[in-house]
Amino acid sequence: MEARTTEGRRSVLKKVLIANRGEIAVRVIRTCREMGIATVAVYSNLDRDALHVRMADEAYALGGETAAESYLNTEAILSAIERSGADAVHPGYGFYSENADFARAITERGVTFIGPPPEAIEVMGDKISSRLAAEKAGVAGVPGRSEPLTSPDEVVAFGAEFGWPVAIKAAYGGGGRGMKVVASADEAAEAMESAAREAQAYFGRPEIYVERYLDWPRHVEMQILADTHGNTLWLGERDCSAQRRHQKLIEESPAPAFPDKTRRAMGEAAVKVSQACGYYNAGTVEFLFADGEFFFLEMNTRLQVEHPVTEMVTGLDLVAWQIRIASGEALDFTQKEVQRNGHAIEVRINAEDPSGGRFSPSPGTITSFHAPSGPGVRLDAGYEAHDTLSQFYDNLMAKLIVWAPDREAARRRMLRAISETRITGVATTLPAHVAILSHADFAQATHSTRWVEDVLDLSDLSGMAAPVDVVVPAPADDELPMVQRDVTAEVDGRRYSVRLWVPDLGTVAGPRGPARPKRPTHSAAGGTGSGDVMVPMQGTIVKVLVAVGDAVEVGQTICLLEAMKMENAVAAEKDGVVKEVRVGAGDSVGAGDIVAVIE
Repeated sequence: MEARTTEGRRSVLKKVLIANRGEIAVRVIRTCREMGIATVAVYSNLDRDALHVRMADEAYALGGETAAESYLNTEAILSAIERSGADAVHPGYGFYSENADFARAITERGVTFIGPPPEAIEVMGDKISSRLAAEKAGVAGVPGRSEPLTSPDEVVAFGAEFGWPVAIKAAYGGGGRGMKVVASADEAAEAMESAAREAQAYFGRPEIYVERYLDWPRHVEMQILADTHGNTLWLGERDCSAQRRHQKLIEESPAPAFPDKTRRAMGEAAVKVSQACGYYNAGTVEFLFADGEFFFLEMNTRLQVEHPVTEMVTGLDLVAWQIRIASGEALDFTQKEVQRNGHAIEVRINAEDPSGGRFSPSPGTITSFHAPSGPGVRLDAGYEAHDTLSQFYDNLMAKLIVWAPDREAARRRMLRAISETRITGVATTLPAHVAILSHADFAQATHSTRWVEDVLDLSDLSGMAAPVDVVVPAPADDELPMVQRDVTAEVDGRRYSVRLWVPDLGTVAGPRGPARPKRPTHSAAGGTGSGDVMVPMQGTIVKVLVAVGDAVEVGQTICLLEAMKMENAVAAEKDGVVKEVRVGAGDSVGAGDIVAVIE
């Protein structure tokens, strides 16, 4: 089927603007290039020389640094569409991918939105209304409230009725962002506040809701593809049960130890849910699977991060099909013709330090990036060596995907591919992936969504070491010969590549700019034991929980630090009294900065 996806076809769309960044923007650019479609990138001030910008045919500045100032700035994106003359927009995932207002703003300008209709996004993008829609379609969901939370008392009442723990979730998001597990009534207020804050930061909407938290479920989701001619198909399931902080680490297809009868029933349920909201384009219906039963969880009205494993087992290019469906084409195969062969596994290479199982964000500059290769290996990366991962964006660097004839062969192939992958400059999740893939529970498929955090022992795990950059003083310009260099410039917000005669700096500067000394880093969120409470990474203080004169204990949270869209607790490492508090909410800090002093 892959040959029918792109070969010999040129889309009616001529120029696609990708309203996103990182590896998904690169992924879309590659398929567009194969289909003969020109691409337009948009970028923040921090992404001026990012990989997706370098690969696109054109690029336009959005301004700003944070997501709110750039990739969530509707007017800036609409301006880039107008200036570039793009006739379509691909939203990727995250940011505006599930925002009905953004989709309408695109289509009202006569520009094609490569995604579902705004009405479907409204129904399914809102996790509360999606629960109601699924129930109307005859698909049972996880027990929960079908209205936004307004008070911690509502969480307490729900927990008293259904039992603890319960889950608070972002109503307008996914991917584990804005989700908090509440173990008791005492945690309800703080969990609500934190979940709403994360939801606002990542999805631009603070609404949250509560549902029952299943004890030992597996997360199994179904990929669907629907056109505008009334055809809706399920392509196959993905198991995404290896998670931490409710965010996926490893995904695979097909789901292991999953009865084919259940697979067909789940696929049919996914089609019912999709048809109930008039859905078209690519989408994913997520379920929790426990004790032989499955429950509707939510529908993601967009492409998923883990879509490559479905592509590997079906031979379909899902991005190409997104574009073809948005162009008005009908699916040219039936449900019976969907083929699934072999087994695929994906690991997310995040810039996180998994030392001791903490998974602390690790922003910084990649000093080297050696990619794996060989039979059945695919790498979808959004960064290369010398690129910088900012604290302001998601920490996903790349996705490593393998295919093999069966699951055990795929598991071993992934371990081989990881052993060939060498990344320095930032810590990554690769050591944790090795621990997961090597464990008997994963090999035997007895793990669940809680397994990584509740069972897997990562206490002895160490993140990858990052070498220290050496700064070489630059000689005076008049001592250097002049050479031609390709540099970038912006004219009215559009990025251009130009060639200039400049001093030959040799190895003084890397391909992305001059070398800079690294700040000290720390593997744990806390102080040194001396009473100086230091942050382990660059980020923004979102809340300070102590004041001068407060008595604190070891492990008590001093402040909350947001880095790479995750909140991290910065804790005291000694008992004592707070002598100084050096930060406030909204302050930016760097790795090693002292935020409080304890006597």
